[in-house]
Amino acid sequence: MKDSAVLLIDCPDRKGLVARVSGLLYERGANILHADQHIDHELGLFFMRVEWELNGFDFAGFKALFAPMATELGMTWNLTSSARPPRIALFCSQYLHCMADLLHRWRTGELVCEIPVIVSNHREAENLAAFYGVPFEFMPVTAQTRPDVEARQLELLARHEVELVVLARYMQILSPQFVARYPAAIINVHHSFLPAFTGAKPYHAAHARGVKLIGATSHYVTEVLDDGPIIEQDVARISHRDQVEDLVARGRDLERMVLSRAVRWHLDRRILCYGNKTVVFD
Repeated sequence: MKDSAVLLIDCPDRKGLVARVSGLLYERGANILHADQHIDHELGLFFMRVEWELNGFDFAGFKALFAPMATELGMTWNLTSSARPPRIALFCSQYLHCMADLLHRWRTGELVCEIPVIVSNHREAENLAAFYGVPFEFMPVTAQTRPDVEARQLELLARHEVELVVLARYMQILSPQFVARYPAAIINVHHSFLPAFTGAKPYHAAHARGVKLIGATSHYVTEVLDDGPIIEQDVARISHRDQVEDLVARGRDLERMVLSRAVRWHLDRRILCYGNKTVVFD
């Protein structure tokens, strides 16, 4: 995999935006690997992702030249380099299927990142963490201890320079103070096709409702429970013969898939958030 830079942009739409950005990259000798853009015509917003090779490219020099252009065009932008893999922390409770899937994809190189720590309020994940050689932190939580535990968790994340928190079936609600420390940088998987069937037992609710499709959703966490910008969703067809246990078993496969896709796209810097929506570039 080549070292690359990625530029993500959103701004008010106007003529010539693609030409301005690509022209500056051309002037600086960039070899563009991927370029994609999207326009929200209703809101008049422009979104762009450009990726180019870093070999021989003056990253700092381009950033210094691009900043005044971005200010002129009213751009919100983020420029990153693959030279330093992102550092992510995995949180889970007693259900390990999503955690095991992410660790396997990381070990095999599908998820290009560093995982310095796994955090859980249950001991079930400890052996799995040891198998993959990732430090494990056991942090049980109650309503009374939540503020102290979250303070310890935030200190741990800061010490490990964590940039992304992945909730791999972590069955605890994060406080607004915690979420505010990682805006658009906490990914959760919800075992339902949101916005339907929020809460702790969506498969039971879906079975009671008699639905013919079940699903799973990966989304960024906000202070409003199960209401953050959706990154990925998938569904499976069921029938009247399926019981709650069947829905749970089939749902776990969906949860693994949508969470791993969301994490990979985030690591690949393919996602832009605006309002309560996402643009996920190809």
